[in-house]
Amino acid sequence: MSTIRFIAPDYYLADELLTDEHKIIRKAVRDWVNRAVIPIIDDACQKHEFPKHLIKELGGLGAFGPYIPSKYGGADMDQISYGLIMQELERGDSSIRSMASVQSSLVMYPIYKFGTEEQRQKYLPLLAKGELIGAFGLTEPNHGSDPGGMITRISDKGDHYLLNGSKMWITNASIADVSIVWAKDDEKIIRGLIVEKGMEGFTAPEITKKWSLRSSSTGELVFDNVKVPKENLLPDVKGLRGPLTCLSSARYGIAWGVIGAAMDCYDTALQYSKERIQFKKPIASFQLTQKKLAEMITEITKAQLLVWRLGVLRNEDRATPAQISMAKRNNVKMALDVAREARQIVGAMGITGDFPFMRHMMNLESVITYEGTHDIHLLITGEDITGETAFF
Repeated sequence: MSTIRFIAPDYYLADELLTDEHKIIRKAVRDWVNRAVIPIIDDACQKHEFPKHLIKELGGLGAFGPYIPSKYGGADMDQISYGLIMQELERGDSSIRSMASVQSSLVMYPIYKFGTEEQRQKYLPLLAKGELIGAFGLTEPNHGSDPGGMITRISDKGDHYLLNGSKMWITNASIADVSIVWAKDDEKIIRGLIVEKGMEGFTAPEITKKWSLRSSSTGELVFDNVKVPKENLLPDVKGLRGPLTCLSSARYGIAWGVIGAAMDCYDTALQYSKERIQFKKPIASFQLTQKKLAEMITEITKAQLLVWRLGVLRNEDRATPAQISMAKRNNVKMALDVAREARQIVGAMGITGDFPFMRHMMNLESVITYEGTHDIHLLITGEDITGETAFF
């Protein structure tokens, strides 16, 4: 069964909520995923390799910083367009969406939002084209859900900053040309810097032997007395507001993206159930199979409506971080459950690379943890509705 037979589920006719431009953008990315990603992604996962040749093609699609103004190389798209792009990329694979998500929301966005005009002009057009690759350094070996406890430091040395510390579980680390790194200054205030590949004392070893996101380049960022020019500081933000603002954008993209993985699993299982004959009839005719499929399409439909409304609020600049947390938590769990149920419909064949279920399932085990864990997002919602923090 070929995934390219994919028919996108739209049980509540949510397409009617989209503009013609939204549909054109989605079709362009969907066609590219069918042509460029689907045929090679299982092999890339099996080999534990990131398909770097796709990066400039993604740039050509407008998948990097699509909501960034055109004067900086972006495409001036709205937030729903960004979400649809993420959805289609993750239908291909979470590693492809992760790369584009980091490039857009965690590298281009902070430079655009918090950087100088010189920084915008220098980096953004090249990042938009995929001629530069970016990474985002916030998580540390001992500080994940508590980023405020970071120990990475910058020290003011007069004409430069001296950077020391390390970051862990960083998408694009080993292939990145520039990294947005968050560190505490001499006054223990969190600041953001643009750190370039090749700076003396800066290394980015790759993390291998992963069972999840196998076709993603994941690594560390290690800083040993790295001299960072003062003009590389992002001047317009201090404290955790900087990285958390970036993470809100990335989490929004994830909430859309994982729907693509769920749609791929659901549609593949649905087609298979109509063709697989047992006891002289298709397994789609059995009550338990219908139960699984009906629950899948229900949850996908709910997720589609959730992100569409969130996209409207983002376009109006009214979406709160807590609302984004709810969508990220709900939709990732939904996609993981759909992948597991879809695999059961296909049975033993579902564990092979001929089908996408296990690849999506294992990828989603990372997605449910990164950019804020499932439980942390639950507590964000809890704090928002009760006014009481459970974090300290």
